[in-house]
Amino acid sequence: MSFLSNFFERKRRRPKRIKNAKPKVLFDKNGNIVRIPENPLSENSKTNKTVEKIEKIEKSHEMTRKKKESKEERAEEYNTKAVPYDFPGDIIKNVKDGAKKVWSIVPVKKISAFKEGAEFFFKNKENKRVMSKNGKIFIVSAVAVFVVLISFVSFSVWTFSLSKTENAREITAEENALLQKILDRKYEKERLSFLSPLPYPSTSAKLDVRSLSAILLDAESGCVLFEKNADDVIPPASITKLFVMYIVFCEIEAGRAHFEDIVPLPERVWAENLPKDSSLMFLGQGQTVTLDELLLGLSVASGNDAALAVAYFISGSPAAFVERMNAECKRLGLTHTHFVEPSGYDEKNETTARELAAFSRLYISRFPESIKRYHSQKSISYPLQKNLPAWQKDAGDSKAVKQTNTNPLLGNLEGVDGIKTGFIYESGYNLALTAERNGQRFISITMKGPGRGSREGNATRVHDGTVLMEWAFSSFFDYRPHATSVAIPSLASKGDSFLNLVPAWTRSIPVPHLVGKTAKDSAEAVSVVINAPPYVYGEIEVGKQYGEIKYKLGEITLETVPLVASRSAKKSGLWGRFWGTLAKEKFKEN
Repeated sequence: MSFLSNFFERKRRRPKRIKNAKPKVLFDKNGNIVRIPENPLSENSKTNKTVEKIEKIEKSHEMTRKKKESKEERAEEYNTKAVPYDFPGDIIKNVKDGAKKVWSIVPVKKISAFKEGAEFFFKNKENKRVMSKNGKIFIVSAVAVFVVLISFVSFSVWTFSLSKTENAREITAEENALLQKILDRKYEKERLSFLSPLPYPSTSAKLDVRSLSAILLDAESGCVLFEKNADDVIPPASITKLFVMYIVFCEIEAGRAHFEDIVPLPERVWAENLPKDSSLMFLGQGQTVTLDELLLGLSVASGNDAALAVAYFISGSPAAFVERMNAECKRLGLTHTHFVEPSGYDEKNETTARELAAFSRLYISRFPESIKRYHSQKSISYPLQKNLPAWQKDAGDSKAVKQTNTNPLLGNLEGVDGIKTGFIYESGYNLALTAERNGQRFISITMKGPGRGSREGNATRVHDGTVLMEWAFSSFFDYRPHATSVAIPSLASKGDSFLNLVPAWTRSIPVPHLVGKTAKDSAEAVSVVINAPPYVYGEIEVGKQYGEIKYKLGEITLETVPLVASRSAKKSGLWGRFWGTLAKEKFKEN
């Protein structure tokens, strides 16, 4: 420690050495000045060494001076001799010369102004240029104004882009799948129910329907237009065969059966082994029949033998097939529909007009080809020569029995193209009917129709079916909403700048005939009113309602459909919420 203390003490006491000076003194180890005498040769050898050191220092300074002079001479030579113009030194020299010329012509007043401006920004402090307080304030203010200006321009451009809703992104397939799943759960009644009431208030029509139970619905929307004792439990009779055909179509759709399949005919399904009052297709021993022919026999001739043959082919036995029928009814939510055998001959089969209408709508919408291929066929001839066993081939088509479609309105009422009749004494005269005109389809179910004999029973079917269908076509026409989405700005939300609001459902609306000459004129007069917020702020929840669409006929609101968010998004961070709040205030002003 004493050594370090002595070292720093010597350093402190040692005087500063002046640059380029020629010192005539030296310092001893204690930092004391040692003067050099006029004649250094008279001193001792130690002093002579000191003189030699001084001479070396002087020679060093002399060499430095000569180098400096040489450098100045080279610079002078550079200034006087020509060198290539692109040499950087020329450029620097020309810039300096140009600056001198400009400075030489600057008026004195401008120089004074420049000096005053410089004094505003700078001040001298001990011969140093230091930024003045005024200069600092000015610089800070200028930077602040620049930042505010840039922020304002950026904000204006961003908010302007939010007005371009046509740039909104369509939702992806994954987002749409999630949305549909949520909407099915949230709006199950409106989206998944087979039947629903009219979405607007209405009074019950007074129609002359003679059947004990009846219902009329719009096939596309499922809206019930008229009903009479629609929940009474009644045997469906041969309308049961619609359920048989539905299961066959499901098997064909799944690839487990085909229209061209040859169906074996067990002895029990032969026509000769069934009750004589049964509706029959006239299946017999040894015949060759396809699944397609059996379906035609079910729909046109209403053959009980055909129903049993299908039951054996699909499930192995009528009992197993009935279990399949009942399981399907349970899955579809038909709680009052139950079967004990597949042909409809037994009075213990039961259903209601309402559930039969719901099933008929599902059947037609899922398998629309069944109407043209089977239910609209006016007659069937069976068995033809191709169906006969080998020992009857010589008879040709002479054994064929021609039967007309049991639907008495097929071909007799405009637009009727299906679907099925049914009769046993316990059920009366039943009719499931559908008709289509100008793209508009209705379905009616009449059950427990009166009549002493088939002639009076068919007359009841014709009367009731005609009354219901003519009233429906003259009183209603469907308005089909477009699946329109509404794009609005999404503020303070992560992700996209826009949110698409979509209708919770887009089912058609049966428009009542209130204006124009026809019901179609009323449907064409429907107006759409969209009530949507100017923006959404913060977190977004998929499926949540943010607006609504109203479909109106004049001042009458036919239906109000929620507008829901098509996707989810989390709230933005602090910076995003700041800009979102500013944009929100601007939207409020507008």
